Amino acid sequence: MVKRLLAVLGKEFSSLHQAAFLLGASAFLAQILGLLRDRLLAGTFGASTELDVYYMAFRIPDLLYVGFASFVSITVLIPFILKRKKSGGTEAVRNFLSDIVSVFTIVMILMVVIIFILMPILAHIIAPGFDDEATDLLIKVSRLLLLSPLILGLSNLFGSITQSYRCFLAYTLSPVVYNVGIIIGIMFFYPLWGLPGLVVGVILGALAHLLIQLPSVYELNLIPRFQLVKNWKMVKEVILISLPRTVTLSVHQLSLLVLISSASVLSVGAVSIFNLAFNLQSFPLIIIGVSYSVAAFPTLALLFGRGETDNFVLKIETAIRHIFFWSLPVVALLVVLRAHIVRVILGSGNFDWADTRLTAAALAIFVLSVIGQALVQLFVRAYYAAGLTKIPLLVNVFSSGLVIVFSFVFLNLFSNSIGFRDFLLTTLRVGDIENSAVLALPLAYSLGLSVNALIYWFLFQNRFKQFSSLVYNSLFKSFLAAFSAGGVAFIALQVIASVLDITQYLGVFLHGLIAGICGILAGLLILFLVKSLELAEIFAVLKNRVKFKPVRSDTSSEV
Repeated sequence: MVKRLLAVLGKEFSSLHQAAFLLGASAFLAQILGLLRDRLLAGTFGASTELDVYYMAFRIPDLLYVGFASFVSITVLIPFILKRKKSGGTEAVRNFLSDIVSVFTIVMILMVVIIFILMPILAHIIAPGFDDEATDLLIKVSRLLLLSPLILGLSNLFGSITQSYRCFLAYTLSPVVYNVGIIIGIMFFYPLWGLPGLVVGVILGALAHLLIQLPSVYELNLIPRFQLVKNWKMVKEVILISLPRTVTLSVHQLSLLVLISSASVLSVGAVSIFNLAFNLQSFPLIIIGVSYSVAAFPTLALLFGRGETDNFVLKIETAIRHIFFWSLPVVALLVVLRAHIVRVILGSGNFDWADTRLTAAALAIFVLSVIGQALVQLFVRAYYAAGLTKIPLLVNVFSSGLVIVFSFVFLNLFSNSIGFRDFLLTTLRVGDIENSAVLALPLAYSLGLSVNALIYWFLFQNRFKQFSSLVYNSLFKSFLAAFSAGGVAFIALQVIASVLDITQYLGVFLHGLIAGICGILAGLLILFLVKSLELAEIFAVLKNRVKFKPVRSDTSSEV
C-alpha cells in the first residue's frame, strides 16, 4: 500500500497536457476550499475581535515568509536545479539543495527566535487599535504562526525538486491539503483550544503542504542534508538573483500591513471585513490574471531570448486582450451581484446582514482594480522575461508607497469630509451601517494598484512599442459586453425579486444565479454581435481541442 502511494505521488508526468490538467484542477480545488475556509471562519466568528486577531496574526509571519522564505522560491531554484542535474547528476543537485537548506534553516530559525522575542513590541505596532486582551491573544497566536514561514519555505524548496523532475501530483496537492488543515483546525481544534487551536490547524496545513511532497523527493534520492556549506559562491548567486523579487514582494506585503493596521484602529471587525473581501476579490484575479501571466511567461522568456521583440510584444498584446475579455464582464457582474455573492459564500452563523453588506461594499471597491492587478501580474513577468528586474522593483515600491499615502488621505477625508463620506456610502448603499470607515482602505488599495498598472502600461510602450489598435478595440468591445452584462443582471434582480423568497439562503442563491446567467448571456450576445476576436479565438481553441501548457506558481503562507 505504501509502495503504491509512493509510486503515485512520485509519478513523472512527461505529457504537458496531463500536467496542465493536474495543475489547473488543483488550483481550482484549492480556491474552492479557500472559500469554504472563509465561510467557516465567517460563520464561526462573524466580524469580531477574534477573527480580527486571527487575520492580524498572519501579518508578521507573512512578512517574514516573503522577506526570507522567498529566497528559496520555485522560480528561483528550478534553473539552478536543472543546471546541476545536467552537469553533475543527482549528487550535484543534492549538494546544492543541502547548501541552500542549511543556510535557509539557520537564517529562518534565527529570525523566528528574534521575532518571537520582539513580538510583544511588534504586536502593539501592527495592531495599535487592539485592547490589551486582544493584543495578548495576538502575541500568542502570532508566535505560534512563526512556524509557518519556516515550514512553507522548506516546502517551496521541495516543490522546486518535484517540479524540476516533473512529479507534479505531489506539488499540485500541496495547496489543497494546506486548506484542509485549516478547515480541520476550524472544525475540531478551535472548539477544544480556542483561537490557538485554529492556528494549530494552520500549522497542520503547512506540515501537510510540506510532507505530501516528501515521498517524491525521497524516491528521487534528493533529501537534502544539513551540512557545512560547500559552495558559498552558488548560495550568493541565488541570493542576488532573488533579491529584487524579494524586495518587490516585501514592499507589497508592507503596504497591506499598513492598511490592516489602520483597520485595527477603526472598529471591531474592520480587519475581518477587509480580509474577507480581499480574499473574495483574489478568486477572479488568480483564475484570470495570474493564469494568463504565468502561462505566458515561458514563451515570453523564449521569444525575448531569441531577439524576437515583435513577437514578444504580440504575445503581451494577446494576453492583455484576453484579460480585458474575461475581467471586464466579471467585474461588472461582481459589482451588481456583490451582496448575493457575499451572502451565499460567507453568510452563515455569526456573520450577520450588516457584516454582509459592508463586506459586499468592500468587495465592490476591490474588484474595480482586478483588471489593473491582472495587468500588473502580466507586466511584471514580461519585465522578468526580458531580464529587466529593476523596473518592477522601482514601480512596485512607488505604488506600495502610493497605497499607504492614499489610505491616510481617504481615512482623513472619510472623517472630515461629509460630502466624500456620503457620496461613497450612498453609492455603495451602506449609508445606514456604522463603522463603515473601513471602506477607505480598499479604495486606497484599488486606486494604488490601478495607478501601478497605468505606469507599467506607459513604461512598457515607451521601451518597446505602442500597442496595436486590436488592444483598444478589444477594450471597447469588452466594455460594451460588461456594461450589458451588468445592466441585464441588475434588471433581472428587480424583475425576479418578487418571485423568490430572498430572505432564505436558497432564494438568495437562485436570485443571484438567475440574474448572473441572464447577464452572462447578454454579454455573450454583445460579444457575438460586435464580432469579438477573443470570442472567436476561444471557439477556435474549443473546436480544435487545443490544450494548454502547465504553469508554475509560488506558494504563500495564506494559500
